[in-house]
Amino acid sequence: MQEKKSEMANKNPKKANLSDHHSIKHILDESVSEIVTSRGYVEDLRLSNLRLFMGTIIIVIALVAQFYKKKFPENNDFLIGCIVLYIVFNGLLQLIAYTKVKNAIMFTYPPKESYTSTGLVVSSKLPRFSDDYTLSIASADPKSISAGKPVEFTKSVSQWFTEDGVLVEGLFWKDAEALIDDYAGEPKKNK
Repeated sequence: MQEKKSEMANKNPKKANLSDHHSIKHILDESVSEIVTSRGYVEDLRLSNLRLFMGTIIIVIALVAQFYKKKFPENNDFLIGCIVLYIVFNGLLQLIAYTKVKNAIMFTYPPKESYTSTGLVVSSKLPRFSDDYTLSIASADPKSISAGKPVEFTKSVSQWFTEDGVLVEGLFWKDAEALIDDYAGEPKKNK
Protein backbone atom coordinates (compact mmCIF):
# COMPACT_ATOMS: atom_id res chain seq x y z
CA MET A 1 0.00 0.00 0.00
CA GLN A 2 2.91 2.35 0.71
CA GLU A 3 4.17 1.76 -2.84
CA LYS A 4 0.75 2.71 -4.20
CA LYS A 5 0.80 5.96 -2.21
CA SER A 6 4.27 6.89 -3.41
CA GLU A 7 3.30 6.10 -7.00
CA MET A 8 0.26 8.38 -6.70
CA ALA A 9 2.40 11.13 -5.21
CA ASN A 10 4.93 10.89 -8.04
CA LYS A 11 2.33 10.80 -10.83
CA ASN A 12 0.06 13.66 -9.79
CA PRO A 13 1.61 15.85 -7.11
CA LYS A 14 -0.92 18.06 -5.41
CA LYS A 15 0.26 21.63 -5.52
CA ALA A 16 -1.15 24.58 -3.56
CA ASN A 17 -0.61 28.30 -3.64
CA LEU A 18 1.07 28.76 -0.26
CA SER A 19 -0.13 32.33 0.04
CA ASP A 20 -3.79 31.26 -0.30
CA HIS A 21 -5.12 29.44 2.74
CA HIS A 22 -8.24 28.33 0.80
CA SER A 23 -6.02 26.51 -1.70
CA ILE A 24 -4.09 24.80 1.09
CA LYS A 25 -7.25 23.78 2.96
CA HIS A 26 -8.87 22.49 -0.23
CA ILE A 27 -5.93 20.20 -1.02
CA LEU A 28 -5.70 18.91 2.55
CA ASP A 29 -9.47 18.33 2.76
CA GLU A 30 -9.44 16.52 -0.58
CA SER A 31 -6.64 14.28 0.68
CA VAL A 32 -8.50 13.57 3.92
CA SER A 33 -11.53 12.45 1.89
CA GLU A 34 -9.31 10.06 -0.09
CA ILE A 35 -7.76 8.70 3.10
CA VAL A 36 -11.09 8.11 4.83
CA THR A 37 -12.62 6.36 1.81
CA SER A 38 -9.49 4.24 1.38
CA ARG A 39 -10.05 2.96 4.93
CA GLY A 40 -13.40 1.40 3.96
CA TYR A 41 -15.74 4.25 4.84
CA VAL A 42 -18.40 5.13 2.27
CA GLU A 43 -19.43 8.76 2.04
CA ASP A 44 -22.97 9.54 3.20
CA LEU A 45 -24.38 12.05 0.72
CA ARG A 46 -27.90 12.35 2.16
CA LEU A 47 -27.32 15.72 3.82
CA SER A 48 -25.56 17.10 0.73
CA ASN A 49 -28.41 15.90 -1.47
CA LEU A 50 -30.96 17.48 0.87
CA ARG A 51 -29.12 20.79 0.71
CA LEU A 52 -28.96 20.61 -3.10
CA PHE A 53 -32.66 19.80 -3.27
CA MET A 54 -33.51 22.74 -1.02
CA GLY A 55 -31.30 25.03 -3.10
CA THR A 56 -33.14 23.88 -6.23
CA ILE A 57 -36.48 24.66 -4.59
CA ILE A 58 -35.22 28.14 -3.71
CA ILE A 59 -34.15 28.74 -7.32
CA VAL A 60 -37.50 27.51 -8.64
CA ILE A 61 -39.36 29.83 -6.25
CA ALA A 62 -37.27 32.78 -7.43
CA LEU A 63 -37.81 31.89 -11.11
CA VAL A 64 -41.56 31.44 -10.67
CA ALA A 65 -41.80 34.80 -8.90
CA GLN A 66 -39.76 36.48 -11.64
CA PHE A 67 -41.60 35.03 -14.64
CA TYR A 68 -45.17 34.82 -13.33
CA LYS A 69 -47.74 35.68 -16.04
CA LYS A 70 -49.41 38.63 -14.33
CA LYS A 71 -47.79 42.03 -13.89
CA PHE A 72 -46.95 43.67 -10.56
CA PRO A 73 -50.06 45.19 -9.13
CA GLU A 74 -52.15 42.12 -9.98
CA ASN A 75 -49.70 39.53 -8.58
CA ASN A 76 -49.00 41.23 -5.26
CA ASP A 77 -50.31 38.37 -3.07
CA PHE A 78 -48.50 35.77 -5.19
CA LEU A 79 -45.20 37.66 -4.86
CA ILE A 80 -45.60 37.96 -1.10
CA GLY A 81 -46.16 34.20 -0.92
CA CYS A 82 -43.03 33.56 -3.02
CA ILE A 83 -40.97 35.89 -0.84
CA VAL A 84 -42.16 34.16 2.33
CA LEU A 85 -41.35 30.71 0.87
CA TYR A 86 -37.96 31.96 -0.30
CA ILE A 87 -37.13 33.25 3.19
CA VAL A 88 -38.37 30.06 4.90
CA PHE A 89 -36.35 27.71 2.67
CA ASN A 90 -33.25 29.90 2.92
CA GLY A 91 -33.64 29.93 6.70
CA LEU A 92 -33.90 26.14 6.79
CA LEU A 93 -30.84 25.83 4.57
CA GLN A 94 -28.86 28.13 6.87
CA LEU A 95 -30.09 26.23 9.94
CA ILE A 96 -28.83 22.95 8.48
CA ALA A 97 -25.48 24.53 7.67
CA TYR A 98 -25.17 26.04 11.15
CA THR A 99 -26.30 23.00 13.18
CA LYS A 100 -25.25 19.97 11.14
CA VAL A 101 -22.59 20.83 8.58
CA LYS A 102 -20.42 23.37 10.45
CA ASN A 103 -16.82 22.62 9.36
CA ALA A 104 -17.51 19.10 8.09
CA ILE A 105 -15.57 17.81 5.13
CA MET A 106 -17.58 14.63 4.86
CA PHE A 107 -20.07 12.36 6.58
CA THR A 108 -19.69 8.59 6.26
CA TYR A 109 -21.55 5.37 6.82
CA PRO A 110 -19.87 2.80 9.07
CA PRO A 111 -17.55 0.35 7.29
CA LYS A 112 -19.26 -2.87 6.25
CA GLU A 113 -17.04 -5.13 8.33
CA SER A 114 -17.24 -2.89 11.39
CA TYR A 115 -19.06 -3.65 14.61
CA THR A 116 -20.11 -0.01 15.04
CA SER A 117 -23.45 1.26 13.85
CA THR A 118 -22.40 4.86 13.30
CA GLY A 119 -20.35 6.60 10.67
CA LEU A 120 -17.92 9.47 10.94
CA VAL A 121 -18.06 13.24 10.72
CA VAL A 122 -14.71 14.48 9.48
CA SER A 123 -14.13 18.20 10.06
CA SER A 124 -11.27 20.60 9.50
CA LYS A 125 -10.29 24.17 10.28
CA LEU A 126 -7.59 26.40 8.87
CA PRO A 127 -8.10 29.87 10.31
CA ARG A 128 -7.24 32.86 8.20
CA PHE A 129 -3.69 34.17 8.76
CA SER A 130 -2.74 30.95 10.54
CA ASP A 131 -0.81 27.89 9.46
CA ASP A 132 -2.41 25.58 12.04
CA TYR A 133 -4.63 22.98 10.38
CA THR A 134 -7.01 21.19 12.74
CA LEU A 135 -8.47 17.85 11.68
CA SER A 136 -11.13 16.24 13.84
CA ILE A 137 -13.07 13.00 13.64
CA ALA A 138 -16.27 12.38 15.56
CA SER A 139 -19.22 10.04 15.43
CA ALA A 140 -22.05 10.89 13.05
CA ASP A 141 -24.41 9.90 15.87
CA PRO A 142 -22.73 10.97 19.13
CA LYS A 143 -25.60 9.57 21.25
CA SER A 144 -25.13 6.05 19.88
CA ILE A 145 -23.72 3.41 22.21
CA SER A 146 -21.12 2.53 19.58
CA ALA A 147 -19.97 6.13 19.15
CA GLY A 148 -16.27 6.66 19.69
CA LYS A 149 -14.66 9.51 21.56
CA PRO A 150 -13.98 12.50 19.26
CA VAL A 151 -10.32 12.96 18.34
CA GLU A 152 -8.40 15.77 16.69
CA PHE A 153 -4.95 17.06 15.97
CA THR A 154 -3.58 20.48 15.13
CA LYS A 155 -0.38 20.84 13.16
CA SER A 156 1.32 23.44 11.04
CA VAL A 157 0.75 22.99 7.31
CA SER A 158 4.42 23.73 6.76
CA GLN A 159 5.12 20.13 7.88
CA TRP A 160 3.29 18.73 4.87
CA PHE A 161 4.20 21.12 2.03
CA THR A 162 7.48 21.74 0.26
CA GLU A 163 8.69 25.26 -0.46
CA ASP A 164 7.14 24.96 -3.93
CA GLY A 165 3.71 24.21 -2.46
CA VAL A 166 3.67 20.48 -3.27
CA LEU A 167 1.92 18.31 -0.70
CA VAL A 168 4.13 15.56 0.73
CA GLU A 169 1.31 13.06 0.76
CA GLY A 170 3.14 10.34 2.66
CA LEU A 171 3.58 12.54 5.72
CA PHE A 172 0.02 13.80 5.63
CA TRP A 173 -1.42 10.31 5.08
CA LYS A 174 0.57 9.04 8.05
CA ASP A 175 -0.82 11.74 10.35
CA ALA A 176 -4.41 11.40 9.10
CA GLU A 177 -4.37 7.60 9.28
CA ALA A 178 -2.99 7.78 12.82
CA LEU A 179 -5.95 9.98 13.74
CA ILE A 180 -8.41 7.51 12.20
CA ASP A 181 -6.71 4.67 14.09
CA ASP A 182 -6.89 6.73 17.28
CA TYR A 183 -10.63 7.22 16.79
CA ALA A 184 -11.17 3.55 16.02
CA GLY A 185 -9.15 2.56 19.08
CA GLU A 186 -6.60 0.63 17.06
CA PRO A 187 -3.06 0.41 18.44
CA LYS A 188 -0.54 2.69 16.79
CA LYS A 189 1.93 1.06 14.40
CA ASN A 190 5.61 1.67 15.04
CA LYS A 191 7.60 1.95 11.84
